[in-house]
Amino acid sequence: MATTDVISDVLGTQPAPKVWLVVVTGVAALAVTVPRPVWLLARNAITIAHEGGHGLIALLTGRRLEGIRLHSDTSGLTVSRGRPTGLGMILTAAAGYTAPSLLGLGGAWLLAAHRITLLLWVATALLIAMLVMIRNAYGALTVILTGGAFLLVSWLTGPDVQSAFAYSAVWFLLLGGVRPVFELQAKRRRGGAGDSDADQLARLTHVPAALWLFLFHAVSLCSLIGGGRWLLGL
Repeated sequence: MATTDVISDVLGTQPAPKVWLVVVTGVAALAVTVPRPVWLLARNAITIAHEGGHGLIALLTGRRLEGIRLHSDTSGLTVSRGRPTGLGMILTAAAGYTAPSLLGLGGAWLLAAHRITLLLWVATALLIAMLVMIRNAYGALTVILTGGAFLLVSWLTGPDVQSAFAYSAVWFLLLGGVRPVFELQAKRRRGGAGDSDADQLARLTHVPAALWLFLFHAVSLCSLIGGGRWLLGL
């Protein structure tokens, strides 16, 4: 395939999928998000988005990104250098729990514009960029497998498979972005997660962690509602 053909495919539009496919992929994403045994495995993808959000905002705010680690218990750690206080640090800390939902919202916008292949390529590019900053073997394997899935689907499959994969991924980001915030809230209620993003933000801003949790909930739920409407063509 010529380079111009590839560029045309990536930047062009693709046929909108049938409504039943959009609904089925949403139900499938929900089935992955709700049952705990399946969620414990699938949550790795949300952790990639979470830590990637920290890393991206750290770079955009002028901080020095030292590295990202992803762990088999679905936790992660992003280390950046710079001022320990200030707007850059606040935005970096706030980016984690909001990143999956906002990425899902952006993906829903692209799918609503029928740019399915572009979404797959953008996702692949972001994962490749993140791989450079991964500092442990499990994290590298997780990102490689996820990026490889996006690359293979975008390069080797037809429009129907690409649509099903893209819609499933975006639904999962939108739905999967909601659950971690409730998990964090429950953990804090039990006296755990004392060094969570919400608690770090409370120390940085002197705004109670409960208000930061409210912000995380607002972003995830509003993204789900708005993104879901885009995906369903409402």
